[in-house]
Amino acid sequence: MLMNKLVSIVSRIAFAASLVLIVVSIIEKVANTTGYTILKGAYTPSRLLEIAAVFLILVIALLLRQVRDGLEKRNA
Repeated sequence: MLMNKLVSIVSRIAFAASLVLIVVSIIEKVANTTGYTILKGAYTPSRLLEIAAVFLILVIALLLRQVRDGLEKRNA
């Protein structure tokens, strides 16, 4: 039960982090278009989207693991 809660918490945190990164990426792109910057060149908007995609892949993997475990319990 502890592992399920941990997986659930990590999944939610990773999903929230990816959404934040996507929003920051959009804001940074708009700021760059107008000649300003928010992140001062530390990360480009495309790099932020790549990091967000990695977090989303982690969330998908965790959810698929939960589905597999649920199916195994149901069939057993």
